[in-house]
Amino acid sequence: MKVLVTGSSGFIGGHLARSFTQAGHDVTGIDIRARYPEDARDFFRDDCCAHFDLAVHAAAVVGGRRVVIGSPLDHAQNLEIDAALFAWARRTRPGRVVYFSSSCAYPVRLAKAGRDLREDDITWPPAPGMMPDELYGWTKLTGEFLANTARHDGLSVSIVRPFSVYGPGMAEGFAVRGFARQAQQRADPFEIWGDATQVRDFIHVTDVCGAVAAMAEQGIDGPVNLGTGIGTSLLDLAGMIATAHGYSPQVKVNTGLPAGVPRLVADTTRLHRFYVPAVRLDDYIAAEASRL
Repeated sequence: MKVLVTGSSGFIGGHLARSFTQAGHDVTGIDIRARYPEDARDFFRDDCCAHFDLAVHAAAVVGGRRVVIGSPLDHAQNLEIDAALFAWARRTRPGRVVYFSSSCAYPVRLAKAGRDLREDDITWPPAPGMMPDELYGWTKLTGEFLANTARHDGLSVSIVRPFSVYGPGMAEGFAVRGFARQAQQRADPFEIWGDATQVRDFIHVTDVCGAVAAMAEQGIDGPVNLGTGIGTSLLDLAGMIATAHGYSPQVKVNTGLPAGVPRLVADTTRLHRFYVPAVRLDDYIAAEASRL
């Protein structure tokens, strides 16, 4: 199978490109940070109409909560990249497109309600009072609208909504990596953004790759939540990581820094019909700590 992966030098995109390559597929990676840089927008605007059996779109301006609440120009770039993707897909008609949305597309009101988030919780246009998380959430919601429009035009399109993805190569701006760095430095007190009660659903990047491959193979359109259905507070996450590193620091919360919504946990009913995540967060934390 001939596979295109955008954002192939990034965290998720890099794992996807390697996963498809290891499975024996012919992979073309596009990324501005690659050895031979190429902007996905330039690639999509090219008149070349090479056919791909699968196009996995993971290119975006990323960087954790700072980007979610950050510059509007960052989000404008994401919209531009997504629009270029779907214009290209209409011209070249790949076998299937996988569009990476986000749990930030879910209404903030539901993220405060304390229940797991179901795929059908998102509607277009959003109902009054059911706004997504910051401008970043709006861009992903708009990307999903473009994906659905492309599907109505006859394209095969899968939509995935990853929750808190972790694993080798993740950036410092994400909780698992940032907390691990503090633990390696034996930080005491241990700083947590917000009040530390925020709950997140952590899924390992290899399970994201496995779920995407299964969706492509089985022709599943989605949208599908990519999560474990297990909520972990940032306070508990910090405790798990510090314990794995053999110490018990005090905790310092910083409510002046971006904290995000109170709770983001996936309803995994739809995901479990074809894929069950295999990597446990506590096993990963213990394994990473033991390597030091």
